[in-house]
Amino acid sequence: MSSIAIKYNDEIVDLVTAEERGIEGEGIVLDNSPESLDVLRHSTAHLMAQAIKSLYPDAEFYVGPTVKEGFYYDFKTESEVGEGDLKKIEKQMLSFAKKKYKIEKYEISMDEAKEKFKDDHLKLAVMERIPSDTVSIYKQGEFEDLCRGPHLPNIGLIRYFKLTKIAGAYLGGDSKNEMLTRIYGIAFADKESLKAHMDMLAQAEKRDHRKLGNEMKLFTFREEVGAGFPIWLPAGGRLRARLESLLFKAHRKRGYEPVRGPEMLRSDLWKTSGHYQNYGENMYFTNIDELEFGVKPMNCVGHIKVYEDELHSYRDLPIKYFEYGVVHRHEMTGALHGLFRVREFTQDDAHIFCTVDQIEEQIIEVVDFVDKIMSTFEFDYKMMISTKPEKAVGDAEVWEKSEAALIKAMEAHNLPYEIDEGGGAFYGPKIDIKILDAIGREWQCGTIQLDNNLPARFELEYNGEDNEKIQPVMIHRAILGSFERFIGILTEHYAGEFPMFIAPTQVAIVPVAETHKEYAKLLSDKLIDINADSEIYAKNDSLNKRIRTAEKTRVPMIVVIGDDEIENKTVAIRDRHTREQYTLSEEEFLKLIQTKINEVNF
Repeated sequence: MSSIAIKYNDEIVDLVTAEERGIEGEGIVLDNSPESLDVLRHSTAHLMAQAIKSLYPDAEFYVGPTVKEGFYYDFKTESEVGEGDLKKIEKQMLSFAKKKYKIEKYEISMDEAKEKFKDDHLKLAVMERIPSDTVSIYKQGEFEDLCRGPHLPNIGLIRYFKLTKIAGAYLGGDSKNEMLTRIYGIAFADKESLKAHMDMLAQAEKRDHRKLGNEMKLFTFREEVGAGFPIWLPAGGRLRARLESLLFKAHRKRGYEPVRGPEMLRSDLWKTSGHYQNYGENMYFTNIDELEFGVKPMNCVGHIKVYEDELHSYRDLPIKYFEYGVVHRHEMTGALHGLFRVREFTQDDAHIFCTVDQIEEQIIEVVDFVDKIMSTFEFDYKMMISTKPEKAVGDAEVWEKSEAALIKAMEAHNLPYEIDEGGGAFYGPKIDIKILDAIGREWQCGTIQLDNNLPARFELEYNGEDNEKIQPVMIHRAILGSFERFIGILTEHYAGEFPMFIAPTQVAIVPVAETHKEYAKLLSDKLIDINADSEIYAKNDSLNKRIRTAEKTRVPMIVVIGDDEIENKTVAIRDRHTREQYTLSEEEFLKLIQTKINEVNF
């Protein structure tokens, strides 16, 4: 099979660029490897733009990158383009692909490019982001666009693709700029992979946590409240409370102490930590008594202040603090997405202050904690060690030692990991936890971050064995990542069919008639006594309608209360998970529920 691109010094270059530079490297063939798909999808984005330009001649194009979900192109046209037009664009793409236009490349100076595209304001906006004195342009047939590449040799290699959705996107992701049209698509090297992906997308649409959250009355978003600020409804509040309670007990058993830091801290502290300089664009600031305060985007500085409250000895370490910390981070409006990307969220945050010799055992203990939680929720997962990013603080030698400590801990215990070059936090390397859900999608959740920089910046210390002052190591740790995002993932993972121990409502109680409400309330109170939540469906509707309403909330168990049940002190059960109907005594029923909700212990 002939190559479509060349891999040279960890860079992927297309054949035309390789020939231009006289490069010889490892050939990349057309398959579903990440390198190959990146080239294929980049070229498919250009093919889509070519089709759009032929159908809407006034169209102007901004950028068309590959992304984790495939590719997209942002453009503007005076014509109305909607979901119904995607098939038409796909048809035109196939028509062009059959012509097998060669993909050509040429370079011109920035001044020439600005003159060439002087009437195209989007091209001019793209060129403002290019630091070079020259630009490269890729051409296929009549279509050409600014691009760095790499691309396929010709568009005839593009056969298996699908345009998946259309959306609005602000120019450059800034809500102050004009709105553009964005079309997303996906492409694969073979028909079978495309079909499998489209089947997964169909499943994902059915499982969309925004849709299920609305049906199950878990949460809502209101325009008058503000984009990115979720409102938790009673059912969602109960679900969160269950998750928080399970984790609280698990933390206490592992020696963590609960603490709570302020939601705003003086900006002087954020300057000391480095957040002001390295993360300030993601923070919210306000002034109080002529002093600037920063709303916390992370909980670490508050926990440092807890550590500073008293003197510590080496005998005290490790010291572990945890907090369900509400944080705020500025996200572009176009990036917001249900519970997955919000501006206010709650982290299951913890910080461990330890000695250098304790790093390995603490990391392994956290990894074990991660494994316990992820296996309970039936997630497969992998761990990525993320190294020093371009924008980082601290001494290079400290970074090297910190990265080596993480790798040593993983390898000493034969734990598999991958390396994410440059993916670390600005203050230290980290282990990222990536989980796979029920339909094979990958999600970034927890993180374990090793930090020598913040303890140095705040001059933290403890008394050593010989009474010398020693700087502790700080480990930042979140397992869920955030309650919001994790609940969104859980909702889609289970398609709303939560296990009994975490379900927002364990039991729906449906009294047949008015005379049965008293026993329904008595049963509900007894369920609360064993830490189970129930809801009584007693509205003035038919029995069948009330049962159907309860079923829509995906409650694990429905019990129907009538004359026989009151007389015999029994409950008629409809078990959603086992799809069975049976009758139990009240005592047996309560014992069953108690067993199910207590079967999980992190």
